[in-house]
Amino acid sequence: MTSHPATPGPVSLQPPNTASHAMATPMLAIRNIQVVYGGAIEAVRDVSLEVPAGRIVALLGSNGAGKSTVLKAVSAVLDAEDGKVEKGSIHLLDQSIQQATAHGIVGLGLVQVPEGRRLFATLTVEENLIVGAHLQDRRVLAQARDYVFDLFPRLVEKRHQIAGYLSGGEQQMVAIGRALMSRPRMLALDEPSLGLAPLVVSEIFEAIRTLRDRNGLTILLVEQNASRALAIADYAYIMENGRVVLDGTPEALGRNADVREFYLGLSTQQGRTSMRDVKHYKRRKRWLS
Repeated sequence: MTSHPATPGPVSLQPPNTASHAMATPMLAIRNIQVVYGGAIEAVRDVSLEVPAGRIVALLGSNGAGKSTVLKAVSAVLDAEDGKVEKGSIHLLDQSIQQATAHGIVGLGLVQVPEGRRLFATLTVEENLIVGAHLQDRRVLAQARDYVFDLFPRLVEKRHQIAGYLSGGEQQMVAIGRALMSRPRMLALDEPSLGLAPLVVSEIFEAIRTLRDRNGLTILLVEQNASRALAIADYAYIMENGRVVLDGTPEALGRNADVREFYLGLSTQQGRTSMRDVKHYKRRKRWLS
C-alpha cells in the first residue's frame, strides 16, 4: 500500500511499547460509574476501566452485559435513551467529561463508531466520508480520505456507490472510515464484527490493529467475539450483569479456565458443555465473590 504524508490521528501519538498496562498513562479513565435508565433501571454498577494512549483495550461480554451502555456514557449519548450517569467519574485526557455534550467530546478527540454502522444510506461512500470531516478544511479532508482509502482499498472502487447498497462489511469499513475523517485521538468501536462473515471480520480487525500499530491510535473495542478481540487487544475487561467481573492481559485471560470455556469456546474437558455445566458455572462465578 502507498504511504501518505498525513493521517487522521495526531502526530504526537506514538505506537504502543512494551510497558505494562498499569504504568501507561490513561487517555480515558472511568471510575466506579453507575448508569441508570428512566431513573429506575440500573444498567451499569461500579464499573472502572482505563484506556492507555496508543493501546487497544477490549470490553467483552455477552449481549446485555452493559458494554454498550458504558460506551454511550463515554460518548455522552445516554440522554437519547433516558439514561444518566448517577455516580462515578469519566475523564478524557485528564478532563472530566460527565457534563460534556456529544459534540464537545468529539471535539476533544473521542469518536464512536456505533453498533449497526448507521450510515447515511442514500449518500455515496465518498459523501459519507465527507460528512465525517465537516469540521476539517479541504486540504485535511483530502489527506484523511486518502488515508481511509489506503486502510480499506476496496472502498476506492466503491467511492461513488450508494452506501445503502454496500455489503455489511463494506458498510462497516465506511463507518470506521467516516470516524477517522475527523482525525480522532481515540476511537470507540461498538461491536464491529456484528453480523459479518469471518473473512470480513478478519479484514476489519486487521485494520483496527493497523490503526494502533501504524498510527498509534487509542481504541476502546466493545465486542462479543472474545477470541477476535483478544487476538489484537493489549488489555481486556469482561462484563456481566452490568459489572466488570474480570480484567487482565489477553495472555492472562486466555489461561483462565472459565474464560477459555465460556468466552473462547475451549472446553477444559472432552465433549460438549452441557446446560447443567453452564448453570453450575453461573452459580460459582469465582471472580464475583
